[in-house]
Amino acid sequence: MSLRIRLTLYYTCFFAIALVLLHIGTFIAVQRTLLRGVESDLQAGAEQLEAIYRAGGLEKIITPTGEVGVVVRGEFAQVFSNPNLFAQVFSARGQLLGRSPDLGEHDLPLPPQALELSPGTMLYARHEMQGTQLLVLITPLTLTSSGPIVGYLQISRALADVEHTLRLLLLILSGGGAIALLGAATGVFWLSRAALSPIEQVAHTAQSIVRAEDLGQRVPVPHSPDELQRLTIIINDLLGRLEALFTTQRRLIADVSHELRTPLAAMQGNLEILSRGAHRDPELLQESLADMRRETTRLIRMVNDLLLLAQSQSGVQIRQEPVELDTLLLEIHRDLRTLAGDVALRIGAEDQVVVIGDRDRLKQALLNLGVNALQHTPPGGSITLSLERVDGMACLAVADTGTGIAAEDLPHIFERFYRADRSRSRYGGGAGLGLAIVQWIAEAHGGEVTVNSALGHGSTFALWLPLVGEGLEPAPTASAPPSLERCTVGTVAG
Repeated sequence: MSLRIRLTLYYTCFFAIALVLLHIGTFIAVQRTLLRGVESDLQAGAEQLEAIYRAGGLEKIITPTGEVGVVVRGEFAQVFSNPNLFAQVFSARGQLLGRSPDLGEHDLPLPPQALELSPGTMLYARHEMQGTQLLVLITPLTLTSSGPIVGYLQISRALADVEHTLRLLLLILSGGGAIALLGAATGVFWLSRAALSPIEQVAHTAQSIVRAEDLGQRVPVPHSPDELQRLTIIINDLLGRLEALFTTQRRLIADVSHELRTPLAAMQGNLEILSRGAHRDPELLQESLADMRRETTRLIRMVNDLLLLAQSQSGVQIRQEPVELDTLLLEIHRDLRTLAGDVALRIGAEDQVVVIGDRDRLKQALLNLGVNALQHTPPGGSITLSLERVDGMACLAVADTGTGIAAEDLPHIFERFYRADRSRSRYGGGAGLGLAIVQWIAEAHGGEVTVNSALGHGSTFALWLPLVGEGLEPAPTASAPPSLERCTVGTVAG
């Protein structure tokens, strides 16, 4: 069952319940109003009949014992004339004494509980006469307002007009309710079509995306600022993220395939050389083994880098321990000195700085920056490592006098597998994962990595990390790292 039909059914059922309750309330209210009108007529008739009897229908007599008594004259009931009311007069013992002419030969008995009434009270009862319901009012008849009861007055009224009115009202309410329900169901059915059209459009677009495998499509955003507009915006954002993820995945697969092809091809070539008898030549054998060992090391390094980046996306937590950056800087200088060759490696400013983080990860980030600088610095150039406190941040800078980075390449250098022109790399470059790892390590420590470079004038990479206080708690980081120019690079030889 479609959502449109379910909404129509739910609304119609709710409307039907509300309509039934409203009709019941209306029916009861009208019924009580009509009955109160009948009761008012009965009370007015009783007062009229009581006035007739007090005017002359009560006759005083002296009993044989000498007591004064009252005789109720039944013929006075015939004086009462009202086309809608019937009058009867009963003695104090409940005997019928007289009735109005419109009753004919029909008698309406006096209810037994009427004999228990006290002066000034009244009793309502129901009778049926020839299939017609009657509402009856009985009131005691007294000579004075506080005198003894000498008889009973009974006024009756037929309820045929009331029942007819209620039946007509019930018919109107039932018919009108049915028409209202039908109209409401039809209206909701058609209105829900317009209201749910954006959802149908979302489903149609999603189906088109699935069939065409085109994540570039977007759902048109409705103009009305409501929940559907918000849902559409969220879906479009989701599609945008999915498109970016799938694009990144395809690019990652293509880049990994490309990077794996080169070392595997080199290894296959060396195996071909060995299979053709190169193993008999010791010099050629050692050269082939060295090449395969180098390519194997490159593959292992690439796999480790990919594994590290995958762990970064899975939310792996880094260690939190005090790290003396000045000591770490000297250690990096010693490690890079064996790889520097004809490139001068220096230490510039060296402040004593302690941060909270993972020492191994920070060392890996600095090594990646140092190796990257060595790869793009020609012989005779220089690389300077420095450490400074700048505006509540620790600035680890690696500056080189190498080839620099073109302006169009700067926005992309931290992307995975992105490499600038290999012709500017002294060793042919790596797999393009080093700077991406540096960026992740910096962000994992609450910092950031920045770069300042110009083609032909060298590059300066700075790793910004938040400092710690006396209690070895990370200091509050600024909304953005200080300007790179604040982090100076000295030229003191290491």
